[in-house]
Amino acid sequence: MVPQTLLAMSLILFLGLNTFLVAHANYLNQDIDITWGDGRGNFLNSGTLLNLTLDQSSGSGFQSKAEYLYGKVDMQIKLVPGNSAGTVTTFYLKSQGLTWDEIDFEFLGNISGDPYILHTNVYTQGKGDREQQFYLWFDPTAEFHNYSILWNPSHIVFYVDGKPIREFKNLEAMGVAYPKSQPMRMYGSLWNADDWATRGGLVKTNWSEGPFVASFMNYNSDNACVWSIDNGTTTTTPCSPSGSSSSSSSSTSTSEWFSQRGMDSSSRKVLKWVQKKFMVYDYCKDKKRFWQGLPVECSTKKKNQNKNKNKIKNKNRKS
Repeated sequence: MVPQTLLAMSLILFLGLNTFLVAHANYLNQDIDITWGDGRGNFLNSGTLLNLTLDQSSGSGFQSKAEYLYGKVDMQIKLVPGNSAGTVTTFYLKSQGLTWDEIDFEFLGNISGDPYILHTNVYTQGKGDREQQFYLWFDPTAEFHNYSILWNPSHIVFYVDGKPIREFKNLEAMGVAYPKSQPMRMYGSLWNADDWATRGGLVKTNWSEGPFVASFMNYNSDNACVWSIDNGTTTTTPCSPSGSSSSSSSSTSTSEWFSQRGMDSSSRKVLKWVQKKFMVYDYCKDKKRFWQGLPVECSTKKKNQNKNKNKIKNKNRKS
């Protein structure tokens, strides 16, 4: 009698767990279209997993069905394992046209045993050259990790597993262009870039190691303003013109990220820790490249750093 009772309870628990998982599954095929690769991109597990494949003939890629004008988007990614030299896996936002805006995560592969380089960039009106690169503090090929972009009227923040790694502020008042009027789609891809990706192109893709596969899951755009034109009128949903959600159920979370003007002290500490320990390239420190003078936003960043140092010195003197 007891074994039968335990069996019945186990069956109920199993069925309940399956129902929970189905109800909470994130179906990528509802939000994403595979746009290129001739069959090398595939939805698996009923649409909850997306695999991109790269072989010697082609890579593959996808894009979101919706366009966004501001938002916070998240994607869990597991990168190409083993010898990934020459390959690039991407997750980014981009608008259309010759003067496009773009916010990039690019993962540059490497030979076995050497770390990936996370390459970030911000384009405004078709101009980039704002690269910051990082090593990661974990193996990004062993399991899925979460990568996020927050884009609001005040700043852009890149996150890895919830940790801020980079901030790009709106400094239009100082003449620095900022993405604010062009809607962007989310894109992802896996492609061959062995002319530059690994050690500046010195290490080429080893095709005998292929085909290469990167995996994506749990795309979240709930906190993004979907841009659309209805009868000639531009609207953003769920964001209202005031920056809060038009849906009462998500108004709190939407207003939090949309109205955020900067990072709090704890987030800024994490940002400093990441940049001190894991940043391997910062365009704002590349005086050889910008021999005629660093970009305006770089001098502003340096001034803020000096202000913070002076505050600490004054505080220490008083104590």
